[in-house]
Amino acid sequence: MFAQGGCCCQDNCQPECPCQPVIEPTIERCVTRDICHTVEHICPIHTRIINNHIIQHNYTPEYTCSEENTVTNVDPGCCNKF
Repeated sequence: MFAQGGCCCQDNCQPECPCQPVIEPTIERCVTRDICHTVEHICPIHTRIINNHIIQHNYTPEYTCSEENTVTNVDPGCCNKF
């Protein structure tokens, strides 16, 4: 005769009469994960070059021309002033 749960024995199961497995209540585990993301920020930087052309006239038969290049960095004040 079978006992409750389909087991044919009460305290000592025999190999020819295996007991049904007992399903225990579910145990829930909580795992916290830290996920890091890299976010690229594009900070446009505009460099303006001002060429100041200086032409000096000499009253001799020879003319000369000179060029002066200056660089002006325009800092828009963003992105920690790259």
